[in-house]
Amino acid sequence: MSKRNTQQRRHQILAVVTENGEATVEELARRFETSEVTIRKDLTAMENHGLLLRRHGGAIPVPRELVVEEAPSEVKRAIGRAAAALIPDHHRIVIDYGRTTAAMIPELNHKRGLVVMTNSLHVANALRELENEPTLLMTGGTWDPHFEAFQGLVAEQVLRGYDFDRAFIGADGIDLERGTCTFNEQIGLSRVMAEVAREVVVLAESSKVGRRIPNLELPWESVSTLVTDAGLEDATATAIEALGVNLICAEVSAYA
Repeated sequence: MSKRNTQQRRHQILAVVTENGEATVEELARRFETSEVTIRKDLTAMENHGLLLRRHGGAIPVPRELVVEEAPSEVKRAIGRAAAALIPDHHRIVIDYGRTTAAMIPELNHKRGLVVMTNSLHVANALRELENEPTLLMTGGTWDPHFEAFQGLVAEQVLRGYDFDRAFIGADGIDLERGTCTFNEQIGLSRVMAEVAREVVVLAESSKVGRRIPNLELPWESVSTLVTDAGLEDATATAIEALGVNLICAEVSAYA
């Protein structure tokens, strides 16, 4: 089925769920004359976009009080789309934990032959729901419940056994003098991701650029590309490009 038809069906599913307050997988499969497996993948993708909530056997609308907290922002989605556009079929990539990096996953739905390693259980579960499910590798290691990701020496050792075309890494802040920075004190795994990839792509909203956080994650010499949004000031963009970093500023648009 074409991407356009998939998007149209998902818009219609959202309308059904919103109007009725709930919908079952069986009901939706009948209504749209498709398999229950396809409907489940639709619902998972839509939940990842913050459009609805999965419930056993179906879905319900997102409660109003959860919309702000749960739905990925349009900025994150735009950054995710721009980052995913860098990935051709049959690419070997590694994806770090984080909400911005996770926003890439729905955009990988029609990529073929991908090999993806991640330390994030959320990212792994989202990848498993894609129509063209990639070969999935997990780092393993020590589980960090705060960041909901694996960390530590075991994870680093596993990563060093592979090589990747690109690494996709988020950031809590972008220090124009030093590089990317984070609140997470366990920065070793992100650095190993950068070491084992031919190109390092950092995903961060423009609001994080100029934010100085004590924990330096990746120095500028380790960063190949920064994907951010169009809110970046011209002078700041010029300064980043002067560092030899490929800068992509994504235009924000509504979910389609």
